[in-house]
Amino acid sequence: MIPLLLMLAAADPPRSIPSRPDPALAHAERVLAAAPLIDGHNDLAWEIRDTQGGHVEPIDLTRGTDRPPRPLQTDLDRLRRGRVGGQFWSVWIPADVTGPRAVELTLEQIDIVRRLVAAHPRDLAFASDAAGVRRIMKDGRTASLIGVEGGHQIDGRLAVLRQYRALGVAYLTLTHARSLDWADSATDAPRSGGLSPFGRQVVAEMNRIGMIVDIAHVSDATMAAVLATTTAPVIASHSSARALTAAPRNIPNDLLRAIAANGGVVMVNCYPAFLSDDWRAWDAARTTYAAGAGVPADVYGDRSPAPLVAWDRAHPEPLVDVATVADHVEHVASVAGRDHVGLGGDYDGIGGTGPVGMKGVDGYPRLFAELIRRGWRDRDLVALAQGNVLRVMERVEAVAASLAGRSPVDAIDRASR
Repeated sequence: MIPLLLMLAAADPPRSIPSRPDPALAHAERVLAAAPLIDGHNDLAWEIRDTQGGHVEPIDLTRGTDRPPRPLQTDLDRLRRGRVGGQFWSVWIPADVTGPRAVELTLEQIDIVRRLVAAHPRDLAFASDAAGVRRIMKDGRTASLIGVEGGHQIDGRLAVLRQYRALGVAYLTLTHARSLDWADSATDAPRSGGLSPFGRQVVAEMNRIGMIVDIAHVSDATMAAVLATTTAPVIASHSSARALTAAPRNIPNDLLRAIAANGGVVMVNCYPAFLSDDWRAWDAARTTYAAGAGVPADVYGDRSPAPLVAWDRAHPEPLVDVATVADHVEHVASVAGRDHVGLGGDYDGIGGTGPVGMKGVDGYPRLFAELIRRGWRDRDLVALAQGNVLRVMERVEAVAASLAGRSPVDAIDRASR
């Protein structure tokens, strides 16, 4: 006789056990539905240039783009699932492109962002100020802003800076990976000792025209000099906490406090190299191996060349996950205050890697759920999602309005004295 349990098993195959509801995730979804996230930095525009020659049309962003051969971390569906209501699109160009060509290439990148937005009017709309962001988010679309990621992109000319603002550029990152004659990078030898007189002119002119000063990528000395010069709040559009991870791009505690005193916001990055010292060591060893194998090292997962796929199997990647990102958010909040922290994922600029559970822009609700489990209140979650960066934008606009009667020359003369 067949035992009853075996008969039942044969007649009715086991069903998968449904996952248990996550109250924290449901809570996070409600918060972000009411107060969508504004992300400080996304490099999709360069990915479009790199993979499609700058042609927006071949990429179908209406459905998932996370599959090989060239997966992306951003598409319209994942922006919705990530509750991203505002996105600063980076118009990055390589730091070794200088001179007039840097300006030309930046204009081409601005054009890519504008065509991307125009191609998806039901999902995206262009914004250049806080009121526009609020209006577009209320309409259920993603407000699209532009950030220029490197002072080399103005070619040493304030006229170019002003024209970028006229084209709707919301922020300028003062340096990228290389130091300039007028501002020093965190990842290069100093050339200006922080800010040169011209660097102070750049900051003053940005205050006058209502462009946000972004201190991601700059050296500590440049950061301090900017904070001593600016009359408006600043952002670090995609930076994390150096006390937790010793990346030179991260921000130490004394400067976190100084940014808070300025009224600014530090927007935590999702690149594992800025989130974990163990991951940084793993990645350094991986990079050394890749150089010996003659393959690029700055790609991960399915995009990796064959020698690195084998190396990755033999050298397990250290865990960087949602909790790791939450640790950096909490550290910035503990030092600078919860009114001075935001999020700038750097998606599609981080080689296809990212924290487990946050590999793309759809992962933000999981981060908010983690913070809810750690006791964050709704008020603080809303500030993290959008309130803090909107406050900075509105204050930058107010400073510009107060300087509206002053000529460019006046602002420059004051900055150089």
